[in-house]
Amino acid sequence: MGRTSSTKEDAGALFHSLRSAYAATPVNLKIIDLYVGFAIFTALIQVVYMAMVGSFPFNSFLSGVLSCVGTAVLAGKSNFLSPLFAKDLPPERAFADFVLCNLVLHLVIMNFLG
Repeated sequence: MGRTSSTKEDAGALFHSLRSAYAATPVNLKIIDLYVGFAIFTALIQVVYMAMVGSFPFNSFLSGVLSCVGTAVLAGKSNFLSPLFAKDLPPERAFADFVLCNLVLHLVIMNFLG
């Protein structure tokens, strides 16, 4: 019995520390977190829909999911969104790289659709 209450207290302390650390996060990064979360949520909705209805246009399903996941990965790994990777890169150049990578990703996705 003592072990489960200790585990609950540890989990509560962990959530409290995460919540307090996230409260100190700048608003720009919170918006980016929402963007990435929305992209992953959209991919999960597509997977659930495919599981319920079927996967007749499988290329369309793969294109939609890969587009969502690719967008989330590019948003998370972009130098524009995470200045820890390249501190000497100007924000305008990093944003241009992010836009160009998204353009290439979506051109490949559109090509995959057929």
